[in-house]
Amino acid sequence: MPDKLAVLHAVFFVALLCAASVVDLKHRIIPDWLNLMIAAISLLCFSPEQLLGILIALPFLLAAVFFGGMGGGDIKLMAACGLVLGLPKGLFAAMAGLSLQLLYVAIYRIVCKVQRREAKKAFPLAPFLSTGCLFAYFI
Repeated sequence: MPDKLAVLHAVFFVALLCAASVVDLKHRIIPDWLNLMIAAISLLCFSPEQLLGILIALPFLLAAVFFGGMGGGDIKLMAACGLVLGLPKGLFAAMAGLSLQLLYVAIYRIVCKVQRREAKKAFPLAPFLSTGCLFAYFI
């Protein structure tokens, strides 16, 4: 049976990622306090190797600076999740989340084309990144 601290860590991580996803879907923003809480729970099961996980945010920061279309909340979310997951799992989380969004957008655009309606241009990223982070966390 897993220890109580690990269960508490998992419950908080899941709850905070769900909250970030819901807020991003409704308001297109991820509040800083949610990102800070995610970063804070990394202290519950901390190991020094996890600090490298913050580097997961770097590609998101570079994409936002050079291409735009991404908010700072998504960057901070991945930095916080990187502290929880560490570098290897953080890379998996980012790739899984972005792949899920790519798949969703592709299917959405095909459906819009078939139905001959205008497709939205932008989508909240937090629900997809959160799903990728949860995949990585529980694998």
